[in-house]
Amino acid sequence: MDSAAPHVTHHADETAASQALSLLTDLVDAADWLNDHWYLLALAIAVTWGAGEIVVRRLAARASTERMALELVSNRHFAPSLEEIFRRGVQLARASTAMPWWAPRRAKTVQIRLRADGSHPLRYRIEGPAGGERLLSITPFGPDVTVNKARSIVDEPRQHTVRAEFILRGKPTAPLREVPLNPDPLQPLVDAVSDLRAELGDLAEIRLDIQRAPKWALRARRLQLMSAARRSERREAQRAARWLRQDASGIEDSLGWQLQQMLSEKPSSGASRRLVMPPVPRRVEPAEALGKFADDDHLVRVQLLVMCASNTEGRAQARLAQLQAAFDVFGGRSRWAMRGWRLGPWRVGADHWPTRHGFERRWNLGHCQPPRPNWVRLEELTGLLKPPTTHCRLPVLAGDLPTFEFGDPELLLQGIYRAPDGRERLVATYAEETLFEVGVGKAGGGKTERALAQAIGWAHAGGGLMFLDPHRDSWPRATTFLAHETLMQRIALVDLNGLGPSPRVSSWNPLGMQQGQAAHEVIEAITDAYASVLGWDDVTAPRAITILTAALAVLAAINEAACEAGRPEDQSTIFHVRALLSDATFRRSALAAVADRLDEETRAWWQVVFPSLPPDAFAVVLNPIARLAANPVTRAFLGQPIGVYNIRAAMDSRMIVWVCPGGNGPTDRLLTALLARDLLRAVRSRRDTPEDQRVPFRPYFDELISLTGAAPETIAAMFEDFRKYQCQVHGMTQLLARLPAAVRLSLVQNASTLATTAGSRSAIAPITAEWGDNPSPDRVATMERFEHYISMNVRGNRVGPVQLRGPHLDAVFAVHARPRQVDALERAAHANAGALPLDQLTARAAGQLGRVATFLAEHAPAGTIPVPLSKEVYEK
Repeated sequence: MDSAAPHVTHHADETAASQALSLLTDLVDAADWLNDHWYLLALAIAVTWGAGEIVVRRLAARASTERMALELVSNRHFAPSLEEIFRRGVQLARASTAMPWWAPRRAKTVQIRLRADGSHPLRYRIEGPAGGERLLSITPFGPDVTVNKARSIVDEPRQHTVRAEFILRGKPTAPLREVPLNPDPLQPLVDAVSDLRAELGDLAEIRLDIQRAPKWALRARRLQLMSAARRSERREAQRAARWLRQDASGIEDSLGWQLQQMLSEKPSSGASRRLVMPPVPRRVEPAEALGKFADDDHLVRVQLLVMCASNTEGRAQARLAQLQAAFDVFGGRSRWAMRGWRLGPWRVGADHWPTRHGFERRWNLGHCQPPRPNWVRLEELTGLLKPPTTHCRLPVLAGDLPTFEFGDPELLLQGIYRAPDGRERLVATYAEETLFEVGVGKAGGGKTERALAQAIGWAHAGGGLMFLDPHRDSWPRATTFLAHETLMQRIALVDLNGLGPSPRVSSWNPLGMQQGQAAHEVIEAITDAYASVLGWDDVTAPRAITILTAALAVLAAINEAACEAGRPEDQSTIFHVRALLSDATFRRSALAAVADRLDEETRAWWQVVFPSLPPDAFAVVLNPIARLAANPVTRAFLGQPIGVYNIRAAMDSRMIVWVCPGGNGPTDRLLTALLARDLLRAVRSRRDTPEDQRVPFRPYFDELISLTGAAPETIAAMFEDFRKYQCQVHGMTQLLARLPAAVRLSLVQNASTLATTAGSRSAIAPITAEWGDNPSPDRVATMERFEHYISMNVRGNRVGPVQLRGPHLDAVFAVHARPRQVDALERAAHANAGALPLDQLTARAAGQLGRVATFLAEHAPAGTIPVPLSKEVYEK
């Protein structure tokens, strides 16, 4: 047994050695075979990779079909804090993983889409997994941001399209520049698309994909960065050692060193060499080497894609260059740069093979395959994680404010807007949404010129209007542009200034009943006009209101009787109040003729109360009428039995009525109050017309200070009630503070359009306060002449305040000027208003009392017992 043991042991050693040698031989043979047939290995790897890529793409495409889209719309007060924006970023990062377990990582992403196509300055959309909709629907921004479910967007193909993918360049561990929130970080992007023109097919869209990276990918990235930092430190140490050795060798070879050795007492071979200590590589600090990768929290991978398109050659490329410059704002030690290569004047990038197909696939399916350097912290994306804020200056696009087209009845001219690229266009609001308009500004600032341009445009579009101008300056300014044959038959001029040697005056009987007016409405309108001008109310002047109301009731009954008898030319006028109160004969015949038309209470008042009144009780009623009668123009205008002026008929027939009162004195204020109250009565009388059949009508009130001095409550009621009856009021004034409180509050509360020109700071402050002092009063006060700041309603949204230049008639409507036809327009306007020579109307007014007395005598009932009045005669 002992002799056999070495043999067995030796045999076992030979077997193990032979096996190892055989294994090594097999490996060598396999390597040699693979070396000879390397293409088979490459083919197998390619097939495996291709099959895996196909499976992954199909799974990712399937996962992409289950996506949702939300559109975020911010209001003008949206001013989020950094914490609110950061919380939104955390939501986005969390929502990116709300996918099925089988979904590939490229499909696990949330996409921010910033899009400008002409419908909005910059639409802000969020697209991501359907499972993240509930998480993303409630934002930390509160009520200042509205989240709406969005539909998919289908773009029409454009003729020219450019694409770009952005990659982080610079130091990999350095963050992007910290951009402040004021001004808005999105402002450079908004400015880059501010000159976009939808009619040319311009389109610009930015897509930022946010993806949470797996832990292993972050660890691998950290290992790469630490290894790179250590290699860099070793290279620096080696470079420093080389320089030290070179410096030492240079010293030893220098003449000074050799002389020192020769003069030395004990030169030695060992002393002739300098000892050089190579520097030790510095320890790499992880925090310094990793930078933003040092912490695990809130580190994401991002993919930034940009696409610009247009139907005009060159515009898409220019837009992409503008966006590239806009992204430079975020650059610091790390910056956004376009991915690709530049070969002289040519750039090879996402628009070219072989990367274009991958770009389009990621663009269409929403997949995220970011470049390796695109790691950022959520704090670096602060400017892109939110919609535009209140600190963002948004351009006004055609989709926000329509362009004015001459003759379009749906549009109302507002002014001239200058786009950021210098282009100018006439902008407008929709007529049906412009219910009330207020223009404020100093004299000569352009508010009346703007109102005239708007009124002329509305007139040419077929609309009816009334322009009430106490100073008459607007009429000669507008005639050149209204002197068209198509308009002459619709224009009427009521001029009460009595200008020229033979003035022509229209006529109006506030008490006339030939149009079928309701008697109580006419009586109320005249009484309220008197009360507003004279300051009457039920406390200070109850007796005067009662006397005037009773007198008007009798005169209205007389006019009803005259119209029923077919003799409207025998109607009484407002001047017959004096005869009714002071002439006993006329009073007895009037009461006897209409006794059956008066109600019992009115008859009792005339029988019981009137005889007991003292003589001085009537002066307060008769004095204003006496002033009206003393003015020949107002006497002629109000003293006719059948008046041509009928504002209700003018509304329904789309007339263009220009009314120019004579001035601002007490008599003129009373006349203005009568006109204003009659307008209010006429508009309210449209209750008898179905709402869909009411013809739109626009009264323009120039110099509201003068008008509201005569009828403050009436003007206030117009701004409160007229919209219900398709009547839209436009008011202009120099100072809001000088308007009565009731008018001022109604104006500002109900104004669809609020405009101001330059003026004093104190005068402008009430308007800018309505805009939150943005712009500030100081800025508005220093505007150039004819410049306006205007806020408007368009499609239910508030637009502005935006700076516009007021339209100048000679420039805007130059092609529509007809100076040679002004005389024809004047004649037509007087004819349509029934204007006659002043002396003719004055003579007719003087004889009207006799005609009314004759009518009463002829229509007095037989056997009528006179009303017993103890006061038979009252002398003025």
